[in-house]
Amino acid sequence: MSAGPAVDPRGPRFAAILTTIVLAVVLVTQWWPLLAAQTVVFAIGAFIGLKPAPYSIVYRALVAPRLGPTSEREDAAPLRFAQAVGFVFALVGTIGFALDVTTLGIVATAFALFAAFLNAAFNFCLGCEMYLLIKRFTPARASS
Repeated sequence: MSAGPAVDPRGPRFAAILTTIVLAVVLVTQWWPLLAAQTVVFAIGAFIGLKPAPYSIVYRALVAPRLGPTSEREDAAPLRFAQAVGFVFALVGTIGFALDVTTLGIVATAFALFAAFLNAAFNFCLGCEMYLLIKRFTPARASS
């Protein structure tokens, strides 16, 4: 997963707010097609890139112009890893709800909601922190 360019950190937080709303609605309604759509959003951010991710497009088109520019930038790699973690939980949740294994759907969705809420409310990206811990404890490869 390549990092790509650095991003405006306000964009991922905006995405976390939208994700929190979507996942809360899923938990209340247990409507798995909405969770499946969120799974696709996570997949785009994780595996294609943050720039073409739907919430990033909304942020750049509607929110960023009203906020004005920022010189602050954030590495995209931890954010993409966080999207991949969200993808896994949302996929498991979607499968759980779709196969009528409701407890699995609820638990997986709740984990994803918890992580999204941490980012939305407290600007704490749990997936990003996991990425940094994994990177820290992974031995660096010697270059030839």
